[in-house]
Amino acid sequence: MVTLAQRIEELRTGRELSRPALAAALGFPRTAIEKFETGRQTPTQAQQEKLAAYFGVSTAYLRGEADQMGDWMDGAFQETAAPAPAPAPRRAAKAAVREAAEESSVFDAFLNSKKFQEHLRTAVLDALRTPEGQALLAKAIRNSGK
Repeated sequence: MVTLAQRIEELRTGRELSRPALAAALGFPRTAIEKFETGRQTPTQAQQEKLAAYFGVSTAYLRGEADQMGDWMDGAFQETAAPAPAPAPRRAAKAAVREAAEESSVFDAFLNSKKFQEHLRTAVLDALRTPEGQALLAKAIRNSGK
């Protein structure tokens, strides 16, 4: 089983970040990541959530309780809502139209989820902070002046 300390180190090195750089990116004290990775200190629940959000994983994955990063997608962005009433039986053609509309509304609900929007914003900003992202921004700025 992977420990919390090992998982933090694995995720940090996978992004080629130094310990102080990760601490600075998350607003933690400079030596916090070193303490987490060596097991001298356990991150608080809030710090674990911040680390998980930064790396785009679940807290269960971060703690070594889940083996796959994809586990966090199962319901991570769903917000609590009242269940839809069961539809009345209809003819096949109308049912197909209704199903397409329902799929659209589920997708719309997903896109309108505040949690999804927050995670998407974080992911986009993280991507734009990379050298590749900076190059894309520079190219877009150059092209906008033409």
